[in-house]
Amino acid sequence: MSFSALDLSVGDNDTVLEIGGQPASVPLQNTDRVASRMVDYFATCVAPCRTLPGEQIRGEVTEVTRYCLTLIAEMFDRRTLPEDQAFTEVRSAAAQWAREGVPLGTIVRAYHEGVRIAFGLVTARAAANDVAEVIAATDLILELLEALTVAVSDSYAQEQQLVAREHQTATQTLASALLSGRSHAALALQSGIPVAERYQVVALFIPPHPDERDLRVDTRVAARRKLRRVQSELAVVFESKALALLSPQGGTLLIPRDGDVELTDDVLVRLSAAAEVPVTAAMVTSTTGDVPEAADQAHELLGLVRAGERAAGLYQMTDLAVEYQLTRGGPATRRIATILEPLDDHPELFATMRAYLRNDMNRQLTARQLYVHPNTVDYRLRRIAQLTTVDLATSAGISQAAIALLARDLDRGPAARP
Repeated sequence: MSFSALDLSVGDNDTVLEIGGQPASVPLQNTDRVASRMVDYFATCVAPCRTLPGEQIRGEVTEVTRYCLTLIAEMFDRRTLPEDQAFTEVRSAAAQWAREGVPLGTIVRAYHEGVRIAFGLVTARAAANDVAEVIAATDLILELLEALTVAVSDSYAQEQQLVAREHQTATQTLASALLSGRSHAALALQSGIPVAERYQVVALFIPPHPDERDLRVDTRVAARRKLRRVQSELAVVFESKALALLSPQGGTLLIPRDGDVELTDDVLVRLSAAAEVPVTAAMVTSTTGDVPEAADQAHELLGLVRAGERAAGLYQMTDLAVEYQLTRGGPATRRIATILEPLDDHPELFATMRAYLRNDMNRQLTARQLYVHPNTVDYRLRRIAQLTTVDLATSAGISQAAIALLARDLDRGPAARP
């Protein structure tokens, strides 16, 4: 609520506001001269404005400054804040600057500095008997500053959202073209997004957030919020250069390899922090023309990571060479997958084998996890050896068991595990 609404300002609202024996608007009436001085000040003394192109300072900024000076002068003459439609030009300019990438802080700072200078000119001739009018002018200028800030910020934010949606649509379209092997040259030209010679092709898995399992929460909202956090972090880390096709469960990233930005373990940690769940990624680097094949391979690697119940993290072919080779099929792979068939009727033996291998053959830890005595673990390991000839007391048996479990899981899928 304004001071005027609280009846704290003084002065006759039916007369022109006067300071120093003349209308307060007089120092602002030569808008060309005052605007020129203000813009010179912006260009030399307001640090953020120094980065603006010269033609923008001389053209758009000068024009808006003149308009605002007229707005302020009329406000003092009428003793009332301008109507909402009077800020249309201000909103239009803010939207244009948002699309051109001028920082919001630069715009707001310039408006605040301009209003401060205008108020200084208006009150420079104030005398002791002008206290009431200066208070009224202060009330009006504060209201105007609030209205300007809101108009600029709202318009800027709306335009930024529109630009972000347009950019996201363009990147998704270009990513789809690259992943399908379609011609991308025209799309790149239309969107203004350059196509790199090489990409990190990344398959991403984002597990459900705890809120997505909470019956008290709208799971769709929780999933969308998780995805937006990840997308925001991607934009920051990769400077909006990564092409992404993502859902709340994951998807595909194409990260151009034409600079210093790349997906690393540290970056994945940041994405996990944003998602608030551990994110897993499988990565293959390829030329632009080989992106479709690289994407297939990356997603296959990601499937191997999940099938093997590996910890969340960043994986490449070197981390999954054995597993990947097993998926190539052949009689040897099929034979390995059948080694553990005698255990099909003994789910407790499968559970013990998995826990024992996962715990680096630590029987004490395995027993605690399974809530059994260590002697029970020993008994089950002997039973596995009796039924399958896989002796987990030897290094050869351990390797054989790990490969057989993997081959079996790849053959049957995680859902079929005992």
